[in-house]
This record gives sequence, structure tokens and C-alpha cells, in this order.
Amino acid sequence: QVQLVESGGGLVKAGGSLRLSCAASGRTFSRNAMGWFRQAPGKERDIVAAISWDGRNTYYADSVKGRFTISRDNGKNTVYLQMNSLKPEDTAVYYCAADSKAYGMAYATYEYDYWGQGTQVTVSS
Repeated sequence: QVQLVESGGGLVKAGGSLRLSCAASGRTFSRNAMGWFRQAPGKERDIVAAISWDGRNTYYADSVKGRFTISRDNGKNTVYLQMNSLKPEDTAVYYCAADSKAYGMAYATYEYDYWGQGTQVTVSS
């Protein structure tokens, strides 16, 4: 059974930092793109960042460029999201996702086949 388990969410003041982790089990994703998405109440789930299987290609939503960094450790089957200079508008449930296609890059929710349960990030002003 494939599982993606996020951790590292919580409550932080504006300007603070959090580091999210997503540990995969049940299969390896070392040849697959992975991504982070977020969903605020009443809004759609949007991509935050994505990373290619080898970490050479990354993508960031405009709203997080320069503040968030996605990385991965294929040996640990884990992807990370370092979030700095957090703003109240970053408040959302953050989801980790994995693409089942090998060696590709994925940007949209429909391109991802495996999802974590989400972790809440709340940024207070």
C-alpha cells in the first residue's frame, strides 16, 4: 500500500519559517516527479512547488518564489518544502503528491496519482 505522510505543519507568526516533510512508503518515487499543493478554505487546491525525479528541475508558484524551496532525498524517499518569510495568506492545508510517470515533470493536480492526507499550516499576523 502506497502512502505519503506529511509532517511539519503548525502555527507560526508572519515572517517565520516551517519545514514540511513528506515520507513515502510502499514504493519508491526516486524516478518520479513530486509536488506540494495547498488548499485554503473555500478555494481550489493549487500547486505550490514541484521537483523532477533528479532534483534538477523545480517549479514554484509566483506567490512563493524566493520564499519557498522544494528539495528531495531519494535515498530516504522523502520530499521537503522549506517555507521562509511566511505570510498570513500562506495559511492552508498543504498536500504532498507523487506522479506515477517516470522521469516526467508535473504541475497540475490531475497529473499526480498519489496524495498525502495533508498538514495544516497557519500563519498569524
